Amino acid sequence: MKLKEILSVLPFYHAVDSIETIDINTIKMDSREVEAGDLFVCIKGYTVDGHDFVKQAASNGAAAILAEKELETAVPTVTVANTSRALAMLAAKFYDYPTTKFPLVGITGTNGKTTVTYLLESIFNQINRKTGVIGTIQMKIGEVVYPVKNTTPDALFLQKKFNQMAEQNVEAAIMEVSSHALDQGRVYGCDFDVAVFTNLSQDHLDYHKDMDDYLRAKSLLFAQLGNTYNEGRKKFAVINEDDQASELLKRSTAQHVMTYGCKNRAQVMAANIQLEATGTKFTLKTPTGEAEINSKLIGMFNVYNMLAASAAAIAVHIPLVSIKSAFENITGVSGRFEPVIAGQSFATLVDYAHTPDSLENVLQTIKGFAKGKIYVVVGCGGDRDKTKRPLMAAIALKYADRAIFTSDNPRTEDPEAILHDMTEGVEADHYDVIVNRKDAITYAIKHAKDNDIILIAGKGHETYQQIGEVKYDFDDRQVAKEAIQAKEN
Repeated sequence: MKLKEILSVLPFYHAVDSIETIDINTIKMDSREVEAGDLFVCIKGYTVDGHDFVKQAASNGAAAILAEKELETAVPTVTVANTSRALAMLAAKFYDYPTTKFPLVGITGTNGKTTVTYLLESIFNQINRKTGVIGTIQMKIGEVVYPVKNTTPDALFLQKKFNQMAEQNVEAAIMEVSSHALDQGRVYGCDFDVAVFTNLSQDHLDYHKDMDDYLRAKSLLFAQLGNTYNEGRKKFAVINEDDQASELLKRSTAQHVMTYGCKNRAQVMAANIQLEATGTKFTLKTPTGEAEINSKLIGMFNVYNMLAASAAAIAVHIPLVSIKSAFENITGVSGRFEPVIAGQSFATLVDYAHTPDSLENVLQTIKGFAKGKIYVVVGCGGDRDKTKRPLMAAIALKYADRAIFTSDNPRTEDPEAILHDMTEGVEADHYDVIVNRKDAITYAIKHAKDNDIILIAGKGHETYQQIGEVKYDFDDRQVAKEAIQAKEN
């Protein structure tokens, strides 16, 4: 595509050299990946500035450079006020606005995003619609899985992958949308049809200045649904009516609102809820009818996840019978309340719970069906919100008979300092501190007896542990399985 055509979406820019005849193969924002004929976009990040790598991009064959200032280079350079904003526009133009070619569902909230994404994928698949998924665990196009670095990648990556989905005839796409991504404009250019809000509780206060700022970031997804109406493509905000943030989010959008809940009156509700150790039953009440749900998913938090997915599915005209079938065929989600089974006489569960609210939800659920003692192995991540550390410890001690505090992903912090933050001021004595996570898991399994339950919280689906700048192979599920097998032998 001609550079001039790509730049046509920008109202103002300054070209230092003539750009009339420049052809662009593709757009890159990493100078190491630039090849002959590429447009290199200089992005100012938190740790590096792309403007400092222009020489490398030029030597790799960049055909043109987009920057926020004039540069000393022989490569034709175009300057704009903000390259991050411009990149989203250029990427959408270059890849021919792919998110206008299929319904796009975005899911935001502190907890439940991954599970709701998984549920919606199953619902769409139930009616034989090919799906694309971008989430915490992975990216999928149909049945093909790709790794992802962030919960919500950058704008260039997204437009490229959505274009790939369009080329492979995807009929619906589902994406987790983090508060960081919304605040940093990573989803600019994504044409969402449905925005889903799960819930809001304390998290990411290392990034957001307070909970109001956290909610402000979340609200952007709903505001960005647009301000006009297209009868051929109705847009919906799906909102948890039982969450105190619901009123602000409803005021944040001009689009149709679909509410769900269990306590406050909503359009999609669960009634006659029966929570059991082996699954969940409830009556799903919707504007399109009612259905009796018998799901293998466990816990009240999963009732809310199913309600959120139901509301989003109804918004895009999926029949209630297909929603019911999908829920009853799902056996679980990777790293979410996932059992580790190795022939033991006690239960071992691995869950991603890494916020006070999610940890409390999971432990409350376990408390409801536990017959023996409850053990919880939990830590807190380094270089993240420090204020939630004592809260996590307090919740673990409130619900568990024995808490084992250990390392999560300490990153660049001292693991012992993190554990000190968790336990400082604790008056209870039914806990242990074991810094090494493998040792902590082994300790819990060694002490568990018949009918006891062990919850290993915080990392869920992750297959690594980050210590310093290095990610080491580490999977809670595999470590637990090996410890169980060693105990049984």
